[in-house]
This record gives sequence, structure tokens and C-alpha cells, in this order.
Amino acid sequence: MFPLRLQKHSLINRLFINSCVIALAFAANATVVQPTAQFMLQWTHLQSFGLVHLVALPTAIKSVIAFLLMDLTYYYWHRANHRFLFLWRFHNVHHIDPDLDISTGFRFHVVEIVLSAGLRVFQIALIGISLGTYILYELVYQANTLFHHTNIRLPIWTERWLNTILVTPRMHGVHHSQVQEETNSNYSVIFPWWDKLHQTLRLNVPQSEIEIGIPAYSSPDDNKLQHILLLPFQQQRDYWRKPDNKPVERNPVVLGEALTQMVDFSNKSITPNLSLKTE
Repeated sequence: MFPLRLQKHSLINRLFINSCVIALAFAANATVVQPTAQFMLQWTHLQSFGLVHLVALPTAIKSVIAFLLMDLTYYYWHRANHRFLFLWRFHNVHHIDPDLDISTGFRFHVVEIVLSAGLRVFQIALIGISLGTYILYELVYQANTLFHHTNIRLPIWTERWLNTILVTPRMHGVHHSQVQEETNSNYSVIFPWWDKLHQTLRLNVPQSEIEIGIPAYSSPDDNKLQHILLLPFQQQRDYWRKPDNKPVERNPVVLGEALTQMVDFSNKSITPNLSLKTE
């Protein structure tokens, strides 16, 4: 299979670093997030608490509603991680990965995972989701997270069709761009409908023109393990400027005409190194 984007950094080194970050994230998930979720699932079940318990509906319909509401609340959580600087300090660890592949999908700072336990309390208490539906959502959530972080180039017609129902690699690739307006788009996890609903969908950027990462943290030292773990607790840089203090902007020449129309590799007569303007 052909890659969607060319890898620019050592895969072995990245996998080692990402594996260490992922191991801490998995430990936090197993010891904090999932026990919290299990407690809330039991409590809401015993108390018949949550939105799906307010109206007598068939179990299948309740499950569909709960599944959709879980995904919608994840959209808001993801967007909050970009909107609020305290949360962004930790979420930035996910975004400074200089390449994007399946390992990036689980590369989250351990504190972000711990904080997400609060999201679980809110989600389960608000929705009243059943244990079975919760497990199903978790499985689909994790599977699609891995899928849309992959670096596999699907035929453009296939991905356009898939993107009517799922977040896909091209859609999420735009979200990992070094251009601020592109990073602050495409927050959905499973269903792309939430971005369409909230007008945060952006698909018209060719993957060949995307530089992955955060401009201020684009040097090799920024992705050393010790720096990644300590990053949220250090003085933050101007995220959207390169180390030479130049901002990163997209040259509109390479963009597709329609903001929400997925495009293939750019066929414009412009070289990739000119696709990002610095001033």
C-alpha cells in the first residue's frame, strides 16, 4: 500500500518514544479511567439515572441514542482540549509528534488520560449508558482512532465514501497540520457529522502539502522522551511560530475549491516546500 504522507523521521526512534508514552497512558487508563467508568456505570444502572432513562423506549433505540451522545460529548471534549490552554498543555503532546501514524493514535500524556476520567463521570451520568453499549462504544472508538491515524493512502473515491459515515485518515491528517486553522478543525472521533453540524469541517487540504506537528515544537529535541513528559509543566512557547519566530500559513494555491470537499494529492504546479508561507 502507498503511504498517505512521506515519513520524515526515524520510525524506530519514534516508535520507541511513542511506546513509552503509550505505556504510561495505558496504565492511567487501567488504574483510573476504567475503574471510574465501572463505578459510574453501576451507579447509573442502579439509580436509573441519565437521559436515556427519562423516556420509555426500546432498548435498541436507547443504545443508539447513548452511542451517538457518547460520540458527541467526545467531540466537545476534544474541542475543549484545543480551546482551553490548561488542557492544551497536555493535549499538545499528542500533536507534536512529527509524523502521523497508528502509534500517534495512543500517544497521549498520562495527565490528559487522568483528566479524562472526569469526562467519563460526566458522560455516563448525563447519558445513563448501559454497560454493553459502553463496551461497544469503547471498541469502536479505539478501532476508528487507530484507523484515522494510519498513514495508508486509500483511493480518493473510497475515502470520500467512507467519510460520509466515519472519520478517515485524510480528514484527521488535516487536524494534525502545522497550520493553526487546520489543526483547529476536524475534532470528531467516529462520526464526522459533528464537525459538519458545528461547521468545523475542513477537507480541502492535500495530504502532500501537510507538515505534521506544532511549529514551535518542531526540532528533534522537542520529541525526546523526557521533554515530552515534562512539556506541560514548562513555560509554553508561541505554538504557531517556528523556532525562527516565523508563522506558518497555508498558500491558498494548493487548496481545493470547496472547504468540505476531500481532495487527493495536489496537482497544482507548485512544489511542496512552497505550500507553507512564512512571514
